[in-house]
Formats: sequence, structure tokens, C-alpha cells
Amino acid sequence: MGKLHQIHTSISCSFSSLLAGLFYVWTSYTIELFKDSHTTLLKAPMTDVESSLLGSLLFLGSMIGTALTGIVIEKFGRQKGGMLLVLPYVVSWAIVNLSSTSTMIIIGRSIGGIGGGTALIYGPMFISEIAEESIRGTLASVPVAMYCIGVQLSYIMGWCLTYRYIVWVNLACSILGMVLLMTVTESPVYLLRQNREEDARLAIARYRGESPASKIVLEELSRLKQQITPAVELIAMNIEDNPKTEEAEKEKLNMGDGSPEIKMKMISLKLLFLSASSRRGFIVVGLCLVLQAMMGMIPVQAYAKQIFTQAAPSLSSHLCSIMLGTVLLVGSLLSLVVADNYGRKFLLITSSILVALCLSTMGIFLQTGIVPPWVIAVLILVYCSSFMLGAGSIPYVLLGECFIPEVQSLAIILLLELVWLVNFFVIGVFPFMIKYIGIHGSFYIFACCAVLNSFVSYFLVPETKGLTQDQIQKQLLRSKK
Repeated sequence: MGKLHQIHTSISCSFSSLLAGLFYVWTSYTIELFKDSHTTLLKAPMTDVESSLLGSLLFLGSMIGTALTGIVIEKFGRQKGGMLLVLPYVVSWAIVNLSSTSTMIIIGRSIGGIGGGTALIYGPMFISEIAEESIRGTLASVPVAMYCIGVQLSYIMGWCLTYRYIVWVNLACSILGMVLLMTVTESPVYLLRQNREEDARLAIARYRGESPASKIVLEELSRLKQQITPAVELIAMNIEDNPKTEEAEKEKLNMGDGSPEIKMKMISLKLLFLSASSRRGFIVVGLCLVLQAMMGMIPVQAYAKQIFTQAAPSLSSHLCSIMLGTVLLVGSLLSLVVADNYGRKFLLITSSILVALCLSTMGIFLQTGIVPPWVIAVLILVYCSSFMLGAGSIPYVLLGECFIPEVQSLAIILLLELVWLVNFFVIGVFPFMIKYIGIHGSFYIFACCAVLNSFVSYFLVPETKGLTQDQIQKQLLRSKK
């Protein structure tokens, strides 16, 4: 029963990722309806500037959402805080449903972007706090899989349903996301931070399927209490790395005005950059996330219609979009199955190599025109599937594994803000890349990033499969040495 509770909580807290998939893909098949000179959805058709804002302002909302996530879930908890983080989707779709002007549609979408910015933080963080080591990799891949399910559902709705029904379904799904979070058990890590030790013990018992008085539960409770005491981790990690730093670190940790809350906030920042293991994890995971964003998946999704039109003009754009959503979903589900069987490092390296091969081959075929167009379309789908197998999912698994609880919230927020900026940059320059070096040249650049990612994965990324957080911290130190 314990694993069933973990699975239930993982799906419930990852539902916001499904909502993000529904949310981000929506514009791919509605923007033409808004720009149509005979549109009945708006009082006046959208201009080019308005349609550009409809897509770009989402990133501003996402960055705001990323910054707010840590504050909300630390203040209100993982359960109630998660419900608040889903609320922007409800407000967004309600505004879109009631609006008939471009301005209000854009405002509604910008508000929804706040919810999109929380999805990549909230799910992985909650899962890392409740999942046991044997299935942690699989459960940590659930948010990515849920996002892909949302993308696929959105493409299908865009083909089968009318505009108004699509909005209503999205609104209903957003409300369902809030309802699901009412059924989950609060994180024991959060409960311990609130000095609710008895509630934390009961939460651990529920997630492990054991009696509250069992040895397993008591040992887990003791381990979490030690991890939540930041001085223990910082001194222990740095003693192992350099025994001479013990007194210096003790002195740094004792600085402050005596207020426990203020000292904890100061210590979180210190831990991230003074602890060798946390600093190492920040650099390694950051590199994986940046290179992932520069491997071209976001531009391919954003400009899928144009790319498929050029690569396979005889195929339906709706059919190609659904095929794209299908391979993304299959790749993410396959990642769920193999994450705890083959390890994070192997999947990252293998996926990056496959992506590099697909991208370089597509570039050659597009540049030379030696194959039929449908071959390019198939290669695009293979590329997407290979990406989701490891390079697109494992960095988010590492995001939830490589940081101790005291610095996890801060580290995830900083790294995901970086990811939003990189994605904004890549999508912004992609049209100019196509204009000046062609799609084939763009694929060559993305392929180089994939090759670089395989080297980073081989030389820097530690294997975290089946390890506790303490063991992962030691692995990070060993990889440094």
C-alpha cells in the first residue's frame, strides 16, 4: 500500500504538468483562428504584434511562477500550496472563456503562465520528499510523462473539438487538478520543518505502508531530522572534502541574529554555495538543463507546423502534431520504465548520442534533398522520442535528487529560472537561424549541443540510481575528485 500512496501522490502533484502541456500547446492550433479576418471568436482579429505577445508573455508569467513556487509551498505546505499553484490555470481558462478581445485573452494566458512556471518545480520536489529509493527514478519521471500526456491530449482536442469545448475541457481539468491534491498526504519533510514530528511520523508510515511504530518508520524519521539540520550536512560534507574547514564552517553557520527562521534562510543560501556537494550538484545539473534546452526540442514543438510543412508538405499538420505528441509520450513513458533499471547516466549518454545522430542526419538530408520528404518527418519523430528517453527527462530527475532538503527549493528555483531564460533565447533566435543558416544549419548546431551533453553526462554526472540523498552527496564529492 505504501507504494500505491507514493504513486497516487506523484500523479496528483504532477497533474499540474499535464495542465502545462494542455496550456502551452493550445496556441499552436488557435492562433490562426484568432488572426482570421472573419473570426467570430474575437471582436477584431489579432494583429501580428498581439499574436506575438500571446506566445512570448507566457515566459514572463512562467518566470514569475517559478520565483513564487518556493515561497508558496514553504508557507502553505506541499498540499495546500500545490492547490494554490494550480489556481492560475483555473483563472486563466475562466478569463479566456469569458473574453472576446485580444487584450483579455493575452492577460488570461499570461496569468496561466504563472501556473506553467510552477509545474517543473512543484512535482519533482514533492516526489523527492516522499519516494523511496527503489522507485524514486520512475516516480521522478512522472511530471515529464504527465506533461507529454497533456501535449498529446491538447493536439487531439485541437483536431476533434471546437474552440469553446476545448476551453471548457481545459477549465474542467484545472479544477480536477485542485481536487486531486485534496486527497494526498502532506510531505513529512514539510511537517518536520513545522515541528510537527508526530504528523511527520504518521505521514512516513502512510508512504511506506508500515506501522507508525515500526523500525523502518523510526529510522526514516531520524534520517530526515538529520537532513533537515543544515549544519550537519554542511560540516559533514566539507569535513569529508577537507577536514580543516570544520571550525570555519561552524563559525559561518553560527552567524546571525539568533532568530531560527532568519538563520535558516541564511544557511540555505550558504549551503548551496559553501557546501562542496551542493555546489557541485548545482553546476552539474545546471549544465544538463542548459544543454537540454539547446538541443532544439522547444523550437521543434513551437514551430512543428512550419517544420513539418517543409519536411512533409503532403501530410496533414494535425496528423503530424498528434504523431509528435505520441512519440513524446512514448519516449517519456519508456523513460519511466527504464530510469531505475539502466541508471540516469546511461540514459543521458545514450539519449544524447541518438539525438545528435538524428539531428545531424536530418541536417544532411534537408541540405542535400537525397531522400523523400516523409523520411525527414520520420526522423523528426525518432529525434523527439530519443530526446524524451533520457536527455529530456533525466535532468529533472536529477533536479529532485542531487540536493539536500535545505537547499533544494532555492537550487530548483535558480536553475529553472535559468532554463526559462535559455528557452526564451533559443525560441527567439530560432527564426533568425532558419533565415540565415537554414533549418539544416540549425539542426547541426543542436546536434553539437547534444554531443557536448553526452560528454558532460559521461565525465561529470554521478550515477544516482537507488542511492539515498546522503550517498548522492558523497557521489558528487567523489566525481569532483
